[in-house]
Amino acid sequence: MLDTHQPESRPRAHADRYARWAGLAVGVVAAPLWATVDITNYPLGAFDAGVPLVSFATAFGLCAVGGVLLGDVLTPLPREAVRTASLTPRRIRDHVPPRITLLLLLQAVIVAAVAGAGDALGTQDAMYRAIGARGDGCDGTEPPVILWPGILDGRQILGSLAIGTAACAWALRRVARRASDDQQRRDRSSAIIAAWGVLVSTQLSLVVSTIHTDLMGSNCADMMGISSLAIYPLGLLALVTLAWSLFTAAVPRSARR
Repeated sequence: MLDTHQPESRPRAHADRYARWAGLAVGVVAAPLWATVDITNYPLGAFDAGVPLVSFATAFGLCAVGGVLLGDVLTPLPREAVRTASLTPRRIRDHVPPRITLLLLLQAVIVAAVAGAGDALGTQDAMYRAIGARGDGCDGTEPPVILWPGILDGRQILGSLAIGTAACAWALRRVARRASDDQQRRDRSSAIIAAWGVLVSTQLSLVVSTIHTDLMGSNCADMMGISSLAIYPLGLLALVTLAWSLFTAAVPRSARR
């Protein structure tokens, strides 16, 4: 396989960085606006169950993804022929950061599973049971149901995760096939993974936070003890990957070298 490559012009190279910052800035502005819109169908205090927080995470994460993808599109295409030989087909997994990508994939699976389960359990009867568990505690006759954003707004979580994942997968495939050197492919693949990580980690951290808040407000002590073994490690993991994702999305690797 033969590639062509030309060094990026300074204005276009800066356009990539500005697009990333613009995506984050638009997310900061758009997220609070989207969080004020109640798109649930439940008249049971959805705004008291953390739904605005998930809406905030959805808008901010998708804007971060959009900014990084826009920056990648603004990357200038090669115009001068500088021939480099490639004997093996390029694969996406050869350019993404392996450890952080696996952690983000694990988080995405957890978010999808929890949100899917919440959406499946989101019946009117479950809503009243959740409110009853808040006030009266667990009587031991049936498993308690907690009132959290996944049970009220699971479709928004799943929809945003599907959109962000599809867009980033397409961008990673584009980067792997585009003419460039391996270091540039790794830099841009890391930025795309970071943008996806902002979406996934923000959603997971807020979902964990709201689950914790609702459990603390109920009298289900046994369930709180069991759930804490899972939600606290997940929350810590989400915060660590979120910090990495925000830094990598905002500061290109090429600018740090």
